[in-house]
Amino acid sequence: MNSASVIITGAAGCLLAAGTTPLLGRLALRWGFTDQPGGHKVHERPIPYLGGMAVMLGTIVPPAVLTGLADERTTAIMIAAMAVALLGLIDDISSLSPLTRLAVEAVAAVGVVVSGVQATVTGSWLDGPITVLWIVVITNSFNLLDNMDGALGTVAAVSAAFLAGMAFVHLQLAIGLLLVALAHASLGFLLHNWAPAKVFMGDAGSLFIGFVIACSAALLVTGHSTGTVIAGLLLPTFVATVDTGVVILSRKRAGRPLLQGGTDHVSHRLLRLGLSTRLTAAILAAVAAVTGTLGLAMALGWISPLIATVAAIGAALILINLPQRVRVYSPVGAPNRPAIIRERRR
Repeated sequence: MNSASVIITGAAGCLLAAGTTPLLGRLALRWGFTDQPGGHKVHERPIPYLGGMAVMLGTIVPPAVLTGLADERTTAIMIAAMAVALLGLIDDISSLSPLTRLAVEAVAAVGVVVSGVQATVTGSWLDGPITVLWIVVITNSFNLLDNMDGALGTVAAVSAAFLAGMAFVHLQLAIGLLLVALAHASLGFLLHNWAPAKVFMGDAGSLFIGFVIACSAALLVTGHSTGTVIAGLLLPTFVATVDTGVVILSRKRAGRPLLQGGTDHVSHRLLRLGLSTRLTAAILAAVAAVTGTLGLAMALGWISPLIATVAAIGAALILINLPQRVRVYSPVGAPNRPAIIRERRR
């Protein structure tokens, strides 16, 4: 592989996603696969789904054509990710139960682990189930991050780009090309999803993105020490992990069911502080760039895994607690006030 392969993969991924998004959007409108306005939602007309399928096409097709599915582990990730995207598409069309979704995601993750992707956490047989659990959790964390125009697309583009850099440093060329395609496909989709969005990604796209990034991070730390594993898993998924932590903590404190959607994500809290939707998405991308830079520096040997791990865990704990100062819910026992932020609830 040479630089031309990277450029061709990125350009093809971006053009394919950018070109197919409006086509799929028109099909979604014709078939009625739309997010309807009203209630807490900010859009005033039906917004089509299926944008996530464009991201999937832009991510899968270019590296598959260039590499010919030569790498077994990367091929397993691609096949399993397409299954997860199909799961998300079905969920977009007719809502599935959480148990069904988790079961399919777990089966897909098991397929990836069986192919040889396994994070070394305990050094025992438990590492397999732990890796499966982590992939499923992170997949759904990225799904939750798709709560505002441009939020997931920007974070996905930045996170995948830095993961691709880490892959090339470790000479993992096949997964590197897949991540290059994902980064550029996300950018192509953003042309239609940047606020105000014309097309939504839907669960098909958010679950696909989360699954690819989670599995790619796990592949890149396979065979490494525990310290490298922790930092290597947390840094590329930092924004989604922190956002999920913020949501869990705030809902637990408010006595709300964890699976009940709400406007309590990091993005919603930034909006409450007066930031615009576009600036909020840019800030999330900037945080992903900072943690991605730290991960790439670790891969290059510029900083030790211990420093990267301590920095990542410390920053995560601080950033999970800090947004709690922006009040979203009333204390337990007090009447809840209606949310003033009108965005997609997750």
